[in-house]
Amino acid sequence: MSKLYVGSEVGQLRRVLLNRPERALTHLTPSNCQDLLFDDVLAVEAAGKEHDVFAEALRDQDVDVLLLHDLLADTLAIPEAKQWLLQNQISDYRYGPTFASELREHLADMDNDHLATVLTGGLAYSELSITSASILPKMHKALDFVIDPLPNHLFTRDTSCWIYGGVSLNPMMKKARKRETNHLRAIYRWHPTFAKQNFENYLGNENEHYDNTNIEGGDVLVIGRGSVLIGMSERTTPQGVENLAHRLFETGQATQVIALRLPKTRSCMHLDTVMTQLNIDTFSIYPEVINSSLETWILTPSEKGRVHAVQADSYASAIKDALGLQELKIVTTGGNSYEAEREQWNDANNVLTVKPGVVIGYERNVYTNEKYEQAGIKVISIPGNELGRGRGGARCMSCPIERDAV
Repeated sequence: MSKLYVGSEVGQLRRVLLNRPERALTHLTPSNCQDLLFDDVLAVEAAGKEHDVFAEALRDQDVDVLLLHDLLADTLAIPEAKQWLLQNQISDYRYGPTFASELREHLADMDNDHLATVLTGGLAYSELSITSASILPKMHKALDFVIDPLPNHLFTRDTSCWIYGGVSLNPMMKKARKRETNHLRAIYRWHPTFAKQNFENYLGNENEHYDNTNIEGGDVLVIGRGSVLIGMSERTTPQGVENLAHRLFETGQATQVIALRLPKTRSCMHLDTVMTQLNIDTFSIYPEVINSSLETWILTPSEKGRVHAVQADSYASAIKDALGLQELKIVTTGGNSYEAEREQWNDANNVLTVKPGVVIGYERNVYTNEKYEQAGIKVISIPGNELGRGRGGARCMSCPIERDAV
């Protein structure tokens, strides 16, 4: 059996988790898309076809593609997992004890494939065939959601991230994404692909309120050789970074964490929207954000199991020291200042490296893709006119589960 291990950002990618966009996108409307963290509504069929091209491009590179819907349906076929997931997603505190109990019974009667679709894609009150004694459904309109859709499940990178020999089940920042984590908790605990494998759980695997500890996988780059690069962004807090670092050090999976202080803006919601690793010594950056003035911290283990933080001279010096490099090769976002800003917004920097020097990115980012090619990086381009509307590229849409070290 293959090992659950992600040893780098650029080693050969062997297994990855994707989520094909379907029902959740059909529930996006101009009036609710902002609350669901989308800037626009997507053409659902076109988005699905673009995603299929992405998945096929990965398979062409000898990557085993796992699909979230299939894993979730398989997990729901396990009675203990189904009971746990319904109890947590349809809790008494979310719906009130009467309606929660009725709703759980209704959902439990669905076949597992359809239930997986409903849990990720949402359910309106008009689709419910139960008569409830609870006050809650009586106070809602027919098209209100009983179960909110989770369109951001498209971005599997964020909900969980594999770091060396373990996984962080991320306590998400935004309300619209918090329920996603329970799906991955159930899959990693019960699905046969994961259930009997030996791996560490760093964060998020307990039924507790994580308070100010928020972290999302788009901010986490496993740069290799025992180091992890993490952005403190709109979605990842210093408390999240320190708690994850503490567990990485406690389990012996990492020796240092390099933390970057990012602007708290939508255009730069995660580190990987402004910086990705293309080869062992080569990084793509958006220089308006990633530059010599970027506040950089190095976290290492200290006595009594604590974390010690010191400020570094620069992000570049911290990465060079971590990877034992004489210099970094930096590729900046392409085009003039207008084109660079537009391509960064369209995820030119958010490419997925499938092996050293080979990346997958959106074909629309022509100026940046040209610069990658000039730097010796092969770009496998995919369409993203619809997928890109969700503000996420190939890296955002992928959760590596198995990847070689460097």
